Amino acid sequence: MDAPGAALALCLCCILSGNVFSYEYGEEYQDSYYNSISIGEPRPSQTPCQSQDLTRWNNLFTMLENSEMKDNMLLQHTEDMAGHVDVIRKELKHISNNKACVQAIENTCKCINEQMNRKLEQAVKHLREVADKYQAQNSDKLEQLIQFARNQATRFTKLESRAGLGQVDMKAFPAYPKEQESSGTDGGKLERTLQMIHMQLAHSQRANAHRSLPSGCEMAILFPMRSKHIFAEVTPSTSFSQSLTICLWAKVTQALNRTVLFSYGTKKIPQELQLLIAKRSLMLTVGGETHLVEADGIVTDGQWVHVCAAWSSEQGLASLWMNGEKVASVPGIAEGHVLPGDGLILLGQEHSRSGSYKDLDSSVAFTGKMTGVNVWDHVLEPERIKEQANPEGSCDTRGNVIGWGVSEIIPHGGAQYVN
Repeated sequence: MDAPGAALALCLCCILSGNVFSYEYGEEYQDSYYNSISIGEPRPSQTPCQSQDLTRWNNLFTMLENSEMKDNMLLQHTEDMAGHVDVIRKELKHISNNKACVQAIENTCKCINEQMNRKLEQAVKHLREVADKYQAQNSDKLEQLIQFARNQATRFTKLESRAGLGQVDMKAFPAYPKEQESSGTDGGKLERTLQMIHMQLAHSQRANAHRSLPSGCEMAILFPMRSKHIFAEVTPSTSFSQSLTICLWAKVTQALNRTVLFSYGTKKIPQELQLLIAKRSLMLTVGGETHLVEADGIVTDGQWVHVCAAWSSEQGLASLWMNGEKVASVPGIAEGHVLPGDGLILLGQEHSRSGSYKDLDSSVAFTGKMTGVNVWDHVLEPERIKEQANPEGSCDTRGNVIGWGVSEIIPHGGAQYVN
């Protein structure tokens, strides 16, 4: 039953019964309505249309209206909640309908995973192929390196055997383990092999630097001390005048400001041509000291070095060579000059101005060892000069002016041949 129907029934009940309807709401409507029901207060005289019952009915209708407003508010809240529930229901339905999308995403991820696995397998396969190729190349290079080291060890063995210094242990160069080419430790084995080869070569080089004689040279002239009486005199097989090449092996004990290796002079010009050492420099003078070519900082005391000097009068081109390498070349050195043919050749000393051996200068004397002295009456080609500096068989080739082991070379004073 709705609110208007209930109110009408209540009114009819009250009129028929004639009872006085006493309704008290307490103080709930006391402040809001002026026509509140009060008991015991004097009532003004009223007309039949303005009776006390009308005031009560007004309060009742007001109460009913307020109740209806509350019901409407409650109904509005209920409808709002129902709307939210509908929204949630729609979201859940939307989510349930997206199962196909989730399945599609899963399928796409699986496809991407398979593609990545295939790419990874291809990359690993390519890396293995590259590693195998690199390993094969390293194996070939290692075999070549070991063979080269064996050849060098053989050469050093020959050199040391002549000096009585023993042989290089060939067992230190093992054959390449082909059965282990595919192992993962080839890099470490290669490094250890290279270190072993380096140590053996360094040992052989140190022994080679201190051996008694260069390979192929069975004897040398020893200049035991710095003295004006110690030198060697050379009788050439023929003369030279406008060009020449001088080559020799020398191991100087100590070089001073002027240490003579080779000297050619006459009574008029005692220092006509000289090959000498000035501390660590190598020098060649032609026609006096005003015409010289010099190479600085190349001579070391106590080590065998191969020295060559070439000069041509036609262009005055002079050059110096050390261990087969050209270290100096200067044009215009005594260009057009002709060497006199009546001079003498000394090793380890220079001529005195008086021409007497008694007046030689000990300060320029050579001390050490000398071998493989050869002189040509022409300028040698660079290839032949390099052959002269070859550690093996360096004394096998001989010059046409002075040939080591053929020309007469007479030691004086304390100089002597040693082997």
